Amino acid sequence: MAETPTATGRRASVKDVAAAAGVSLGTVSNVLNRPDRVSASTRERVERAMAQLGFVRNESARTLRAGHSSTLAYVMLDAGNPFFTDVAQGIEQVAEDADLSLFLCTSDNRPAREAAHLHHLQQHQAQGVLVTPVDPDSPALDEVVGRGTPLVLIDRARAGDDLCSVSVDDVLGGRLAVEHLVDLGHTRVAFAGGPTTIGQVRDRHAGAVAAWHDAGLPPEDLTLIPCAALTIAEGRAVGEQLAGVPRKRRPTAVFCANDLIALGLLQQAIGRGWKVPDDLAIVGYDDIVFAGAAAVPLTSVRQPREELGRAAARLVLDESSPEHRHEQVVFTPALVARASTIG
Repeated sequence: MAETPTATGRRASVKDVAAAAGVSLGTVSNVLNRPDRVSASTRERVERAMAQLGFVRNESARTLRAGHSSTLAYVMLDAGNPFFTDVAQGIEQVAEDADLSLFLCTSDNRPAREAAHLHHLQQHQAQGVLVTPVDPDSPALDEVVGRGTPLVLIDRARAGDDLCSVSVDDVLGGRLAVEHLVDLGHTRVAFAGGPTTIGQVRDRHAGAVAAWHDAGLPPEDLTLIPCAALTIAEGRAVGEQLAGVPRKRRPTAVFCANDLIALGLLQQAIGRGWKVPDDLAIVGYDDIVFAGAAAVPLTSVRQPREELGRAAARLVLDESSPEHRHEQVVFTPALVARASTIG
């Protein structure tokens, strides 16, 4: 099972532990795998022998016998976005309570990289896989499930009920953002986000359009500013683009598809001497920790990031239960108004 150095230079084995503790190999195995079956005094004797020998169990061998590892894995979309690291913290809280480790990797929004990660995780026999997929309908996800590995989608959902998922009502989130700006009297607003291959971007834009329509405002006065990615650099590019628009036609507010774009735009606006929100109001999405800590605290649509992770981890652990039924959990976002819109 495990081999660690002994005084002779040879690595300690289970046999060494059994001999040192004066017990059988089966007793050592029970201490490692089923400690409730061993008396407290015997367990203490075996653990003392392990400590003296510097014994560390061979987790790879245990995995082969059990058919799975003591690991959950999360394939996140973008490790540079604090939203996903907050989700990972929620997953890890549940994993620790279940005495499991969490393995993190990122697809960088690339389908091929995501598929490679999923393949490797199956090889390592992860006990469960959580993924924020580039495409929730990807066949690579079905391959994981088809091989018997529990899988849960995070911040994404697919049609039907064949997979568990946890997500947020992003259409409602987009609506909340634009309703807030309309209530403040803005009649020229832009939506900045992309790429449109990301479902959340499409949903947030759809909610914005619906709110604008319900307010009875001209469709042409809600403009779309495409972004190549959900990054701070793209937010700065949005600011450059707005600077080229005559003030009389420039939007007085921008709803950004996430906080990173909003923070980049805020940085560019301040650098140009624009007053936020008097010259330009800005709304972000996600409410990452940096939103409230910005030079001008950012109004944002809050997602329950850690709770998304906790809920997903509970679902993936529940997959092994005979009573398990796939759930599609949808959380409700909330607008958090700060100085970037209300001064």
